[in-house]
Amino acid sequence: MKKYCIIIIVPVILLLSACNKNFLDRRPLDATTSDVFFETPDQMRTYINTFYNSGNFPKYANHGSDYESDNQVTNTPNQRLQGTRTVTTSGTISFTDVRRINFFFDNYHRVEKKYTIDQYQQYLGEAYFFRALIYFKLLQSYGAIQIVTKELSVDAPELQNPRDPRNAVADFIIDQLDSAALYLTADKTSGAGRINRWIALLIQSRVALYEGTWEKYHAGTDFGVENANPDAYFTKAAEAAGAVMDGNVYNVYSTGNPQSDYKNLFALMDYATNSEMMFWRKYDNNLTGGDADFTNDRFYRMRTPTNRTITKQLADAYLCTDGRPIAGNGLFHGYNTLALEAENRDPRFYQTIATPDQVWKIQANGSTENWSGAYAQLNTAADYNAPSGYIIQKGYNPNLVYHVQQYEESPGIIYRYAEVLLNYAEAKAELGTLIQTDINKSIKLLRDRVGMPNLVLSDIATDPNWEFPDLSPVINEIRRERRVELAAEGFRWNDIARWAAADELIVGTRPKGFKASQVAKNPFPVDGAGFLDPFQKSLPSGYGFKLDRDYLNSIPESEILLNDNLKQNPGW
Repeated sequence: MKKYCIIIIVPVILLLSACNKNFLDRRPLDATTSDVFFETPDQMRTYINTFYNSGNFPKYANHGSDYESDNQVTNTPNQRLQGTRTVTTSGTISFTDVRRINFFFDNYHRVEKKYTIDQYQQYLGEAYFFRALIYFKLLQSYGAIQIVTKELSVDAPELQNPRDPRNAVADFIIDQLDSAALYLTADKTSGAGRINRWIALLIQSRVALYEGTWEKYHAGTDFGVENANPDAYFTKAAEAAGAVMDGNVYNVYSTGNPQSDYKNLFALMDYATNSEMMFWRKYDNNLTGGDADFTNDRFYRMRTPTNRTITKQLADAYLCTDGRPIAGNGLFHGYNTLALEAENRDPRFYQTIATPDQVWKIQANGSTENWSGAYAQLNTAADYNAPSGYIIQKGYNPNLVYHVQQYEESPGIIYRYAEVLLNYAEAKAELGTLIQTDINKSIKLLRDRVGMPNLVLSDIATDPNWEFPDLSPVINEIRRERRVELAAEGFRWNDIARWAAADELIVGTRPKGFKASQVAKNPFPVDGAGFLDPFQKSLPSGYGFKLDRDYLNSIPESEILLNDNLKQNPGW
């Protein structure tokens, strides 16, 4: 596999405040010291295991996580979108996980004295993977950041170095993932234990696509990159995603039922043999004894709307069953009721957004309740607060046997094959090399699952409401497909950020909801067309997102005071 050629920067680390410098002298694990650890592969595995539960993977990533975007809305405006965040004055950028993973790299070599590479290469690959993942989070939050590849003493002169360029950081991450893919197993495994080569390539395609689009669409702004080369990243993204596809290890989950397969994928209780699931978290109270780090209450939290609502902007993105947009389409039956709105739509519409007739609860005696009970109480109590009216059901299982608060055993989806296909199609489209064959082995598979027509490059219907009218029809439709397929899985803000799309999607807008006339009680404002407009009074001019500032977080002022070479991010 082709590697990026990069220069490894002299290791540096962000300064911790003076009162916290003694932290650098502590070992990452209370009972771990470099002179007694990393002598066996088992010790390597034990140490790496801590990164699986240290915030690198969320408990679950398949619902309720698109609030910092135009996909979902709560009862209060998001601070980033509203543009009301202020500069962080105290605290530090957390390099704790960087230091912990570098401790591994500084000390694992003693295993080489007694064991062959095949006995420990999996754990070495995982270390490269986690270092890439940790740095990617820093890149998304702060852009340019210091590259650190070893532990530093509290008085190391490198601590005064400036941040490395963001594309150098991106190259470093991609290189780490090349190494991870080299060492990690190619076996699919159950997906709930350890990562594999294909997951490293998935993340590599994600990182390369992120940096490529960032460099392309932020060019000429304060967030632009010197010596930008977006096509190199698009090429890497397509290669990495294509390698996963060519590996034939995964496939799109389908039982042949387009009316329920998409919904059911996110409500299963086990993914050990699921063809689409690349990595998931398993919860078993018998094994964990109710340990808070190994429990969740996902289904319990979804049994009422509790602010988990979809915006009209997302709802309108779903095509009709003929594969064409709703604007001017005779198949679209309007907004008077959710049932009418869902008719003749991409089945992912009503498998993501609940309608009143769908099952809400299954009681122990087998009796059922429909979502109509929730809509009758819509917006009248905290648990039923639904500012848009579009209640999310993606990721919800109505069987109450699993609704034991805090101690559910409902699994958490982390990575799935659908993203590989979407990354591949987008990277090829950005390169201008996308052909129908590429669509047929990527987008078509996702549409086949729900019985939707394929995207035909020679027959893309013009949508007067395209989000990006200045871009090509194919880019618009691939971005639509990504939005619909990955809805509420936590991708939307990062997509908006890398596309530099806040001017089209956020600034001056407000999230809207369904027709207010559908519910008897409604405490929210309504716009002139009769749609819920929950922020009409609090944001009369719409979101105040600052285009010259809010794409990145601020560097804490306390960090800058300790290091004159650190520069603040644009606009802060």
